[in-house]
Amino acid sequence: MERKLFIKNMVCDRCIKVLENEINQLGIELLDIELGSIIYPETDSAQFKNISKVIEENGFEVLLAPDQQLVEEIKKELIELLKKLPLQLESNLSRFLEQKLNKEYSKISKLFSNEEHITIEKYFIKLKIEKVKELIQLQENNFTEISELINYSNSNHLSRQFKSETGMSLTDYKKSQKNHRNPLDQIM
Repeated sequence: MERKLFIKNMVCDRCIKVLENEINQLGIELLDIELGSIIYPETDSAQFKNISKVIEENGFEVLLAPDQQLVEEIKKELIELLKKLPLQLESNLSRFLEQKLNKEYSKISKLFSNEEHITIEKYFIKLKIEKVKELIQLQENNFTEISELINYSNSNHLSRQFKSETGMSLTDYKKSQKNHRNPLDQIM
């Protein structure tokens, strides 16, 4: 029988690799692994216990409650959206999430805010700012190009939002040459 586990704080490809390696060392071959979840062939209850232990030892958390699983799915979709640049939102964020999750935005928005104490929109802004920091550190694009990649209406809008979120201007951040990035699993 297959079992799917939803996992909190899986936010990057390294998270996937770490869990896949550690679970394989238990002698369990995963059927699927992606941000926020794994699927494995469950043969006995000891497997769940062993996998849960590996998950927790690596700083993740098994999510059993459906509400928590949905919140993690929202985060996963937003993180995945920002992986492919330029950002391609065909409509608005609410419509995007409704289509991806097949649920009414008003319901998922309320659930997300109740669980995470932040709106989906504010969370997405924080994710975008972390992506901007990454792009600045790569030094491959100027601020105008970065604002276009992240789908800001113009570089002034990006500048205002960046300063509001970080307390620093884009230029000051670039000059500081310090890695002031926040891990994606700690954004709130």
